[in-house]
Amino acid sequence: MAKLRLVYRCSDCGSSFPKWAGQCITCQAWNTLTEDVEGPEPVALSLLAPSAVAVPISDVPGDLGGPRPTGIGELDRVLGIGLVPGSVTLLGGEPGIGKSTLLLQLLAAWPGRSLYVSAEESGPQVRLRAERLGALRPDLWLLTETMIPHIVTAFDEVRPSLVVIDSIQTVADPELSSAPGSIVQVRGCAARLVHEAKTRGVPVVLVGHVTKEGGLAGPRTLEHVVDVVLSFEGDRHHSLRLLRAVKNRFGPTDELGLFEMVEEGLVGVPDASQLFLADRRTGVAGSAVLPTLEGQRPLLVEVQALTTQHQAGGSPRRSAQGLDPGRLALLLAVLERRARVLTANYEVYVSAVGGVKLGEPGADLALCLALCSAIANHPLPPDLVVFGEVGLAGEIRQVSHAKRRLIEASRLGFRRAIVPANSPAGIDGMQLLRVATVAQALAAAGLASP
Repeated sequence: MAKLRLVYRCSDCGSSFPKWAGQCITCQAWNTLTEDVEGPEPVALSLLAPSAVAVPISDVPGDLGGPRPTGIGELDRVLGIGLVPGSVTLLGGEPGIGKSTLLLQLLAAWPGRSLYVSAEESGPQVRLRAERLGALRPDLWLLTETMIPHIVTAFDEVRPSLVVIDSIQTVADPELSSAPGSIVQVRGCAARLVHEAKTRGVPVVLVGHVTKEGGLAGPRTLEHVVDVVLSFEGDRHHSLRLLRAVKNRFGPTDELGLFEMVEEGLVGVPDASQLFLADRRTGVAGSAVLPTLEGQRPLLVEVQALTTQHQAGGSPRRSAQGLDPGRLALLLAVLERRARVLTANYEVYVSAVGGVKLGEPGADLALCLALCSAIANHPLPPDLVVFGEVGLAGEIRQVSHAKRRLIEASRLGFRRAIVPANSPAGIDGMQLLRVATVAQALAAAGLASP
């Protein structure tokens, strides 16, 4: 038996080193070296396959066999029509967010024979979930297995038109010397499954774990070898789930799928703005409505702020949920310096309601007005929406797709909007209050700066 040796492998680039170090000298990443074991590598699949022949690109067949709709509208929206034959899709998300639920519903709606490989749960556990979701059908086959050779054998026996592996971190190849879940195993098993998918023309969906920082666990090469990378997000304490395409070789990466977790599983949300604003209370200080854009989809989200007088001793606390804490600190400085709003003596708490995460600069102005409304204890008008990027000089910069945001706000009954001065023409039934600075925005909202 070949002797194993202990190495330290970088989780970002996959480079191995005999000793641990704080920084990987190959990719310069910090704290990415993890302990692993290494032995003789098996013969690569590429060495066993016949060599390819170069041909003129005009002679290469262009038909991949068109994408097949999954039967789940929100998933098809993100994928771009559906799953392409021979493609490999990686679905990542936090534990308990609903990845297995989504994929069982996908298999139940798939128009053909499908195979669900569960490497984490037993057969009875999967069946109980399938019963709850109404996913019991004769064309859905279940395999509880962790070894890649047995999984590949099931490909031949079942001959499915769709395969789901749950999850890539728990399957293993006995020819590889490392433990299941290690970088070597994840990379090797993913390469084998990609090879099988391309050879057989069968779409394969892999479930991937995420780290505590929110990134996909395993080597970075895992994201490079697959065709599509999907991110399933949401707060487990809220029912809303967001599906995004981080990488998509066959479609757009700017679409957003929205689901609501109910007792019967995940249900598509065609009108997410109504869901976000369903419990909104008007006439409360510290609340502003933001028409944001998630991919190509406009959403109306409530941004809330709460301020309290800071007691003597220490620095005042700043807390942000669903918003960038660094951006919050920057906007507090701009308000104090450019609009003369005293913020240094307040503890500040801000939140994006509904568990959504706002990362676009267009949320700056809404956050500023919510903060000033909380400090002045003066509510904003209930029919007002706000958007715009705030610069360090206190200027208000325009944002993309302003008209699409205004149309969505008008559809839900909002009649006034504070927008950047250089925004394009408005829409019928919507009064635009154009502002060039933060101070002008405060005056337009009835919050005169002290």
